[in-house]
Amino acid sequence: MAGKATSEASASGPEETASESAKVPAMRPFGDVAAPESTREEQVWEPQEPASQAPAPTAPAAPAAPTASVATKPAPPSEDVPSSPLLLTIVDVSHNSVTVSWEPPEKLGRLGLQGYVLEFCREGASEWVPVNPRPMMVTQQTVRNLVLGDKFLLRVAAVSSAGAGPPAVLDQPVHIQEIIEAPKIRVPRHLRQTYIRLVGESINLQIPFQGKPKPQASWTHNGQALDSQRVSVHSGDQDSILFIRSAQRSDSGCYELTVRLEGLEAKATIDILVIEKPGPPKSIRILEVWGCNAALEWTPPQDTGNTELLGYTVQKADKKTGQWFTVLERYHPTTCTISDLIIGNSYSFRVFSENLCGLSDSATTTKELAHIQKADIAAKPKGFIERDFSEAPSFTQPLADHISTPGYSTQLFCSVRASPKPKIIWMKNNMDIKGDPKYRALSEQGVCTLEIRKPSPFDSGVYTCKAINVLGEASVDCRLEVKGEGHSPGTLPWMGEQRPPLWGLD
Repeated sequence: MAGKATSEASASGPEETASESAKVPAMRPFGDVAAPESTREEQVWEPQEPASQAPAPTAPAAPAAPTASVATKPAPPSEDVPSSPLLLTIVDVSHNSVTVSWEPPEKLGRLGLQGYVLEFCREGASEWVPVNPRPMMVTQQTVRNLVLGDKFLLRVAAVSSAGAGPPAVLDQPVHIQEIIEAPKIRVPRHLRQTYIRLVGESINLQIPFQGKPKPQASWTHNGQALDSQRVSVHSGDQDSILFIRSAQRSDSGCYELTVRLEGLEAKATIDILVIEKPGPPKSIRILEVWGCNAALEWTPPQDTGNTELLGYTVQKADKKTGQWFTVLERYHPTTCTISDLIIGNSYSFRVFSENLCGLSDSATTTKELAHIQKADIAAKPKGFIERDFSEAPSFTQPLADHISTPGYSTQLFCSVRASPKPKIIWMKNNMDIKGDPKYRALSEQGVCTLEIRKPSPFDSGVYTCKAINVLGEASVDCRLEVKGEGHSPGTLPWMGEQRPPLWGLD
């Protein structure tokens, strides 16, 4: 059984010798058929209908009484020719090509199989025309460069050196027509939510879509046709553009784009909101004044600017300076209380409305003033009890033992609490070290610090911090160890020289 192979038909077949041309029947060009060159000498095939075989079946929609493309010869024995190919089916049909495939026949004939010949017959014609002039050892063929509107039948026959076997015919004719791609609209991300524009701005919507052949696009506004004097629409092969030069509040609403193609359609809706600044509140009045407070009330604006209000901005101004200061921003209720007013001043108040466009161009101002009057207040001072904060010294953070490296400055810390401020004394091995330039003592906000500059092993020892005031004293200590390189007993640790021998011991 021959394996499956594929061939694409070309417009012109392979070149043949004059003798071969005489044997091949004349053909009418059909499509673009490609045939591979033969790698060995083949006997020229002449289509014929064997007498011993039953006539080839015809499709229900096949043209009446199609005839063979060439003159027949005496029928060869039935066992020499192959049987009809199996499972002739259409693999793919596009707007300019068709691909068919089949399975090898059950019987290949005693002389073996030389290939297959694909033939076509146009609708309304009676002549079968071969697509490939020679038998081709393939079980799938693609015919390209067809014309839209072509309608024809296809059949394939297996060929041996004895002749062609009975053909297999497609059940239905092939119709070449343009492939329809269902329309689809791709709404940009920023248009999937309400599209907001200001009054006077332009609106330019470009909505891409897909579909083949070119679909028809149409727009509606709130279910009605567009006003051609205000809105212009341009639709191309892949998108539709809606343009409004100067938007007005009446342009707000739901715009629907419909793309239709041969009974199929796709729709997309875009919500547009055209807004402007709101008007000021209708009225404002002072409800009550007490102490350093004033209560206000106002009514919402008649025009909100075609969108929701974000709140109100309340300002105050005293009569002396006349300068306005903001008290509340984006305040939602229509009543408020203004506090912390200065006694003796008179105040006026105003309120702005606010939406997405900003504050209203004007504000509503109170007609009357709010007078913050002085009240007769009698001060009743209470007796002041003075507290004694005197305290004897006490350390809240003691000194901590410390290990240092020779040549690197180190610090000791502690904290003391006392009142009045205590006197701080630092000692090393119970010896006062005040005035020694090697040490620097600091005391700030109760934190006592002793800095030892470039210590050596000689500076190791017990350090004490003592705090003294008139109420008492307190002290803390710690051990400082300066680790350095080892030295012999006869060497001074801070000089590295040989110590002289002690008198009377040598």
